[in-house]
Amino acid sequence: MFKKLLAGLCMGAIMTGAAFAADRYPERPVSIVVPFSAGGATDILARLLAERLESRLGQPVIVENKPGGGTIIASNHVARAKPDGYTLLLAASSLGIAPSIYSKIDYDPVKDFAPVTQVASVVHVLEVTASLPVKTVKELIDYLHANPGKLSYASVGVGTSTQLEAELFKSMAGVDMQEIPYKGSSQALTDLVAGRVEIMFDAWASSSPFVKDGRVRALAVTTEGPSKSVPDVPPIATVVPGFSAMPWLGLVAPAGTPDTAIQTIYQAVSEILKEPPVQEKLVTLGLDAIGSDPASFGEFIKQDIETWSKVATEANIRIN
Repeated sequence: MFKKLLAGLCMGAIMTGAAFAADRYPERPVSIVVPFSAGGATDILARLLAERLESRLGQPVIVENKPGGGTIIASNHVARAKPDGYTLLLAASSLGIAPSIYSKIDYDPVKDFAPVTQVASVVHVLEVTASLPVKTVKELIDYLHANPGKLSYASVGVGTSTQLEAELFKSMAGVDMQEIPYKGSSQALTDLVAGRVEIMFDAWASSSPFVKDGRVRALAVTTEGPSKSVPDVPPIATVVPGFSAMPWLGLVAPAGTPDTAIQTIYQAVSEILKEPPVQEKLVTLGLDAIGSDPASFGEFIKQDIETWSKVATEANIRIN
């Protein structure tokens, strides 16, 4: 009887201690792992969040860059990290896309991660070379119907959002155009300006200088509704009902991370994203602030995986 009582008291003490520790989260530095090299939009966003999180959490927030493998290296690292709230991943939409594209993935984007918050959407635009005689999405679709298979679109690689968005557009608009793959956005934009390719889906951040000086024409944004960053450019969905392609950036943690830690980070980031200077900075990066709660973000990830898995299967997009 005494042994059972002692065991019960010990277990209660352990649980109380764990709860007390969770209540005091964080007690040491928190790491945000970025799946890209330093200097890019995702890295800048991570450092912006880290700087402001430090003042709210009272602990250092460290940004760790782990690029490579189409973001798989960073994703694997965080999936296997201790689920204590001290290791976070600033994931891109490739977190959910990768399992549909790559034949070998060591993580499950739903089972191995706990969603924290969708920080922002990456504004993408459907654009054409200035010499193409179309000024709207409807005119482009009509032109493609009149010239099936004669026009080409630039992508920045197999399985990238630029390719998947184009293939989704082909399917939903019922048009035919040929893919020309490039190793990066800058080379693709150079050929788009020159008219060697006619169409491209690309991030507004990299395309905006070409659009603003008239060398490229932006027809629409890929978001379901109007973009905060490019309010004068209409969504594709106004012409192709239901079209929505929203590359995203969001914080996730290893599965099993205490809810106290997740809610603490979510609440802090939600407040940070409401700051006018932060919103202004995001616009310059071609990002729209989101700040969704963990449950909503989790549902969004599942829906995103389903959408791109279907596109990848229908377009036979696969990397061994």
